[in-house]
Formats: sequence, C-alpha cells, structure tokens
Amino acid sequence: MKRVVIVGASAAGLAAAETLRREGFDGSLTLIGDEPYSPYDRPPLSKQVLTGEWDAERVALRTPADVTGLDLDMLLGVTATGLDLADRTVQLTDGTPVPYDALVIATGVRPRPLPGEGAHVLRTLDDALALRGVLKPGRRLVVVGAGFLGAEVAAVARQRGCEVTLLEPSPVPLAHAVGDEVGRVLTRAHLEHGVSLRCGVSVTEVAEHGVRLADGELVEGDAVLVAVGSLPNTEWLEGSGLSTGDGVMCDEYCEAARNVYAAGDVARWWNPLFDTVMRIEHRTNAAEQGMAAARNLLNPESRKPFAPVPYFWSDQYDMKIQAYGYLRGHDEVTVVEGDLTDRRFLAVYRTGDRLSGALAVGMPPKAIRQWRQAIAVRAAWRDAVPDRSAAAI
Repeated sequence: MKRVVIVGASAAGLAAAETLRREGFDGSLTLIGDEPYSPYDRPPLSKQVLTGEWDAERVALRTPADVTGLDLDMLLGVTATGLDLADRTVQLTDGTPVPYDALVIATGVRPRPLPGEGAHVLRTLDDALALRGVLKPGRRLVVVGAGFLGAEVAAVARQRGCEVTLLEPSPVPLAHAVGDEVGRVLTRAHLEHGVSLRCGVSVTEVAEHGVRLADGELVEGDAVLVAVGSLPNTEWLEGSGLSTGDGVMCDEYCEAARNVYAAGDVARWWNPLFDTVMRIEHRTNAAEQGMAAARNLLNPESRKPFAPVPYFWSDQYDMKIQAYGYLRGHDEVTVVEGDLTDRRFLAVYRTGDRLSGALAVGMPPKAIRQWRQAIAVRAAWRDAVPDRSAAAI
C-alpha cells in the first residue's frame, strides 16, 4: 500500500492522516476538502466564533507547520464527485482521477434545508461568520429547530441582544435524545432568558420576512436559522457499489468495502458495545473514529472493532451539558445526584437491563467520568444504580 486518499479535510480526516503518519505510513497521502481551509474545529462555530470571542483563525486544528509536517498532498476547495471501486480512483469536479490503494471517507454532513430562500444554516466557518454578522442588538432571529445546535444559537443570540423565537415540532425539545423531564429542564433556561419558544409547530417554508407555518401563519423575523438536522454527504458515492443508507454503511471495523473505510459524521457503523448500528455527529467521535479507521487500514491482520462510548457537550447560557453513552431509545431516566429544579444534576439512562448513558448539567467533569467507565464495561442497571436514593423521572 503506497497511496492513501482521505476525502474530507475534517476533524476525522485529519485524525486519520495524523494516525497514518504516526503509525509509520510513509507513502503518498492525499487529503481532499471541499472548503478552501485547512481542517478546523466545528463546535466553536456555534459558541466562541458566534459570540465574537474567537476570530476565524483560532478554529484551525493545527498550525501550518504541523500540517506541513504531515507531508500531505492537500487538495482544498475541490469536491469529490465519484468513486470507482474497481479502478480504485476518486473523481474530482474538474474530472481529475485521484488513484488510491486505500481510501478513508470523511465527508461529513450538510444541513437539512427547508423550502424557500434567504435562511442561514450553521455548518461551516463561512456560515458562522455570516450569521454572526446579523446577530445585533434588537434584531429578530427565528430559529427553526430546538435541538442542541438551535438551542446554542438561540442562547448566543440572546446574549448578543437579539429577540429570539425558537420553533420546534416536538412537544418537548430534545425529548427524543434526553427524555421529557430533562428536555423540559433545558428548555426552561431559554424561557428564563427571554426566548419565545413555540413547540408543536411545523414550519413549511422560509418566507421573505420570516417563516411560514403549516397553518399559514407567518412568524416574522429579520433573520432565520434553519437547524432541523443534517444529511450525510454521500451523493458522490452513488453508483459506486457502496451502501449509503443514512451514511456510509460500515462494519464494526469502520470498513465499507475492501480497503475503503469511513469515519466521522458520515460513517454509519455497527457499534458492538451497544449492539446497534449508529451514526454519531459529535466532535470527539470524529477524531476517535478517524484514528480507528487509520489503524485498521494499516493493520488488517490485527484490526479492532470501533466500540466507543459516545460523548458530547453543549454550552447554553451558564449551563454546561455533558453526556456519555447512547441515550436514544432509552427505557428509563433516573436522577442520581443533584436536583432538576436547580439545573445542577446527573441523570443516568437505562436501555433494557443495561446502563446505556449518563448526562450531567452544571456538574464537574469528575462527577460523570465514573459513569463512562460503567457504560464501557456494559454494567447491568441493577448493579450500577442499586439505589443511591435515585429518583426515576
């Protein structure tokens, strides 16, 4: 194996490149990215960049010298348009074929759109800078989607003096991920900070001066952010023979086809720790999966399943939210420390007879770390939460 191509100049793609070099690969290493920037960090886009605390240069994941030290063939500002597994080539927008012996797909996701024009989305650095430019005191921002991204932007907009209307189709924001009661607790912070929250409403289109609801009502705003989920960037793989149902389908080793691996937001793989297929859009997972894919690519005889405990965090107002595990589809939520009403608590999640997740709000990092280990060893619920004066919610 002399030529490795990584499509996606992302956190996952960079982690794969660094791991390949660190583990001794000295062949040709090509990194393809559709943005004109070297790999940068995305979580600060909805936090420090949007607030204005950070400038654009600060989100770079590595210094120019560090990137140069990887001896990469960097192809930035170009898009992969096709993959030929038989010929082992990636096709670019200008028609150039890029040959490979092994391939890592790390093309990430893009925002899911709504009909209409003029709305902001938040995925790229340019998106963040454009949105920051409209978040001025007194401006009216309509946020469609009260998931973690929409909630973070709503919090920043309020801090910057904007009037914010937050629209959510579900009765309780984030309930599908964290449960009804925890979702209500997180929502209450927005109400206390003056956000106008409307749940159970469906937005059909972006209009000239706001958004249109299913019943015809116009919700007015000077600017609109659409944060209604994402779509994996897999269109360029159509006809390649790879399976791309909601991401690039991989096995537990992150392999999608012989010598073709996927990592990061675009990868949908079997996680043996939770006995399920998952696709995780979290920064930590992207880096870990990029490293795992690179190691398995280099060492096919000693491959290891990628079986992480997913981790994510969110900053909203004065709330620091941290979570480990796979919370979706849980059967029970129990508070084991703190109190929901104070927004300072630790809740744990049961799926079947196992501890499957833990979420902390306003707690020190060490409070939740022990639960990560319990999740990693597949702890039984009765052993992990024998009582602890726990209160199911």
